[in-house]
Amino acid sequence: MTQQQELVGDDDRVGTDTGGRSAALDGIALDPRIDWSIMIRDAATGETLYERTPDAVLKTASIGKLFLLIEVMHQIETGELGLHEIIDRRAMSSDDFCEDSGLLYLLDQQTLSVHDLGFLVGSFSDNYATNLLIERVGLDRVQSFAKAQGFERSALLDYVRMELRPDGPDDMSCGCARELCDYMLRLNAGTLVSPAASAQIERWLGADTDTSMASGAFNVDPLAHWEAGDPFQLRHKTGTESDVRCDVGFVRCDPTGRTVAYAILANWDKTRYGRLRDVALADMRRLGAAIRAYIEA
Repeated sequence: MTQQQELVGDDDRVGTDTGGRSAALDGIALDPRIDWSIMIRDAATGETLYERTPDAVLKTASIGKLFLLIEVMHQIETGELGLHEIIDRRAMSSDDFCEDSGLLYLLDQQTLSVHDLGFLVGSFSDNYATNLLIERVGLDRVQSFAKAQGFERSALLDYVRMELRPDGPDDMSCGCARELCDYMLRLNAGTLVSPAASAQIERWLGADTDTSMASGAFNVDPLAHWEAGDPFQLRHKTGTESDVRCDVGFVRCDPTGRTVAYAILANWDKTRYGRLRDVALADMRRLGAAIRAYIEA
């Protein structure tokens, strides 16, 4: 028996659907050098199909931007913010500027609506757009509203920073799979903040172009998978650091009508194990393939 095979057992819990439809998720072995927090649930029944230390709080990189989006929609609904309000980046703090993930730092356009900044966050996890929205709505407001919504262990901890502060958090966000899977269950049900807010957040996330992780199993067009007609309707958010890979979302299968919500979080110790990116991604894609087999059955 290999070390990976030994991992299947006490730490992995699989749903026991009487129809046998969760068999695809049974017996999945994950690399033990990686810290995992995973929860996969059937959106219609609420059944837990698979879990692994779902309450473990890990670094989640850009996943915390999900909490920014719910606060943006909250303030829109209270009238404190307008969906089409124009943000002029020349008038914002110079500290907001951030490169790396996203497109805005490459563009000449100086003014964008909240609506369009949301699409930059949803589609390309845009760091600069994220910081502009955080400055507009307030980091403290993002954090307090997330807690009010029941997210006690998952949070956006800071602005996006190219270099972490010595006295700051060790990542821009943290979270556990149980809460992040619940976020996606509520988004799918239209109960996250409100039906209108859920619809807008779903639209933003429906433009996500990163299908490198679990979501790659669905083979959607990374650049255009919103319109009906594809067998799978994918809404998700990813997070990436050199020692972090996270994929959180839900996926509907049109032919069967089944929907699964999932949160798959992976962290590893670079000092001890070196680069485990390929290993983590391979395991995540296997989980994605098992989700696909379940919703197609």
